[in-house]
Amino acid sequence: MARDAIEKVIAHAHAATPAECCGLLIGKDCLIVDAAPAHNVAASPTRYLIDPVDHIEGRREARRRGLDVVGFYHSHPRSPALPSDRDRNEAGYPDYLYLIVGLHQDPPDVRLFALRDGNFREVFFVTDG
Repeated sequence: MARDAIEKVIAHAHAATPAECCGLLIGKDCLIVDAAPAHNVAASPTRYLIDPVDHIEGRREARRRGLDVVGFYHSHPRSPALPSDRDRNEAGYPDYLYLIVGLHQDPPDVRLFALRDGNFREVFFVTDG
């Protein structure tokens, strides 16, 4: 995972507080090279809903760069970076990656999960720097 992508997500999480932030993870296969911030139309501290226009534009921009949307990210402003029941129930893209930033500690807790068979499984990752 590109360190710049993680830093972009963390900055977005801090800027969106007290609401959750959200966006798209851009890359190829299981390599995440960038993050595309999106507007959280839920505007909630406990829920996110990616703006459909931002979602479509993010996919177009990824394709233009020869990349794909490989997953999504969001923040938990006051709790650990663990999927909530709501996260699990509302996750609609099987086999995609889901990155969560928990701002309850400093430095933030950043964890990555894959959605498989309706459940999140933690995926360990390394950064490029």
